[in-house]
Amino acid sequence: MKFSDLHLGMSASLTHPVTVEVIEMFGGATGDRNPLHFDDAYAAASQYGGRVAHGALLVGFISAVLANELPGPGSVAREMAIRFKKPVRPGDVVVSKVVVRELNERTRKVTFDCSSHVGDELVARGEASALVP
Repeated sequence: MKFSDLHLGMSASLTHPVTVEVIEMFGGATGDRNPLHFDDAYAAASQYGGRVAHGALLVGFISAVLANELPGPGSVAREMAIRFKKPVRPGDVVVSKVVVRELNERTRKVTFDCSSHVGDELVARGEASALVP
């Protein structure tokens, strides 16, 4: 997609099932072995009452929307600021969405509002920007 194809309010989303295997692969790829993500007994005794997914996994889901859907291939993510609102657990299905909020024609920078939901529950929100060819 080219910068000229974009307009304010344009949106895209992707759905990602969160499984134990996804959490384990993410932890293996990043080296984040926090027992909240991997140890059932430890996580059960925590404030979360059970295993939770890595927050950075949700950032990756937003990145996937930017890279694959809107603005899509050829774009380059420049920055993200995401706030985590609720934990995501194995078995949850996350829907991550981006909405074009601002277009800077001079720099070809696009700013997006981002959100992730599990069902009707907001689990993360923030903003991201990307450069678009």
